[in-house]
Amino acid sequence: MDNNNSKKAKSSAWQILTSVSVAMVLGWLVLGTQSNPSSAQQSNFMGGSPKVANSDDVRTLRLIFPAGVRSNWHSHSWGQLLMVEEGRGLTQDRGGPLLEMHPGEPWWTPSGREHWHGAFPSEDVLQMTIYEGDVEWLEGVSDAVYNATPRRP
Repeated sequence: MDNNNSKKAKSSAWQILTSVSVAMVLGWLVLGTQSNPSSAQQSNFMGGSPKVANSDDVRTLRLIFPAGVRSNWHSHSWGQLLMVEEGRGLTQDRGGPLLEMHPGEPWWTPSGREHWHGAFPSEDVLQMTIYEGDVEWLEGVSDAVYNATPRRP
């Protein structure tokens, strides 16, 4: 990674840390100082309030893929929700077209579907991933597959 990309990665990591810290403090202020967190949330919803479901097994990660980096083929036992936050990403289901993803575009990979995802060959990408269950890692993605011409979904 060149010096400019290194600075971008450090800046992004600092922004992530700062965002998480601010979110935790705000969460404590909003919910932690209320005598009844449900009543604090009630004012934000009409017709009742949603119930909080157990999310202990849900994993949420923000991954910075440097230009040219991609995952191996893999599948998730529950499925995976991905979204590009910065840069351009690539993803492909086994046997499907290579897709180019841009910021703000979420994509869902169903349970058991073999796929891969990563950065565009010339551009870093920040991806947010949400998944639950197990990941089955498979073989690497060949250069021929990775360097194919992507299309927009």
